[in-house]
Amino acid sequence: MGIAAGTDVLIRTLAARQHGVVSRAQLLAAGVSRRAVDGRIAKRLLLPLHRGVFRVGVVAAPREREMAACLACGPAAVLSHRSAAVLWELLPAIDPPGPVEVTVRGRERRHAGIRVRRASTLRRDDVTRCDGIPVTTPDRTIRDIASTVPFRELERAVARALSQRSTTRSKLGRLVSRAPGRRGIPALRALLAGEALAFTRSEAEERMLALVRRAQLPEPQVNARYAGYEVDFLWRDQRLVAEVDGYTFHADTTAFENDRRRDLVLVSRGMRVVRVTWRQLMTEPEVVLVRLAQALVQK
Repeated sequence: MGIAAGTDVLIRTLAARQHGVVSRAQLLAAGVSRRAVDGRIAKRLLLPLHRGVFRVGVVAAPREREMAACLACGPAAVLSHRSAAVLWELLPAIDPPGPVEVTVRGRERRHAGIRVRRASTLRRDDVTRCDGIPVTTPDRTIRDIASTVPFRELERAVARALSQRSTTRSKLGRLVSRAPGRRGIPALRALLAGEALAFTRSEAEERMLALVRRAQLPEPQVNARYAGYEVDFLWRDQRLVAEVDGYTFHADTTAFENDRRRDLVLVSRGMRVVRVTWRQLMTEPEVVLVRLAQALVQK
């Protein structure tokens, strides 16, 4: 194997561990000469993404943007805020995607497509790696987004983190106590003080929950267990279950039959079941509210 071929193998090996991207500093540290780097840039074997950061090859890897942003901002940079929440699957990705959010411990130059945040305190136990990307831990991520996202999104992120056991109420409580005056902490404290957090799995469920809350109906449990089944919305004291059928629902007969069998079991346990369709949520939300309000006052 020639010197050039060996260099290419080294570059591809390094890139394979980093979602297809490398930095000039990494290549020089690995023994690749400046001339070899510049030659591969000229031949478009290294495609610039940021100053000193390159894609190896022509196909972008799914996590290229996040990895490249961290490399562009230096060895102490970590993915943070909403970008970290998306990586941990605490919040959905935005379409089209916004700037990648990165936190650094000191000053950092501006980069196109990157929102650089400076952290006055970023402890060692606030940082980890996910899929090879340096990132704030789930609990630190939640503390960070508490000041940048709407209350409902924060609730979804907390509920998701607790359900996937990537953090605990006690860990989040300790973070809250460490930054009592930080913006967003009152909202996070209020969520942690509540008995239940609503985690929805679909746009239909999210619309349903928003409708219930706007009408100030009693707060349901969301995706709760009852009689061995997971139900969309549960008012346990009122003995009411509401199931939301999304727009892709009932694609086959088996799913339809299984849901009707579940309804029969719930009814046999003394529950009343209300089914709401995507079309009803979109075109006649007032009718849905009337049905729910009437069902909630029935005994």
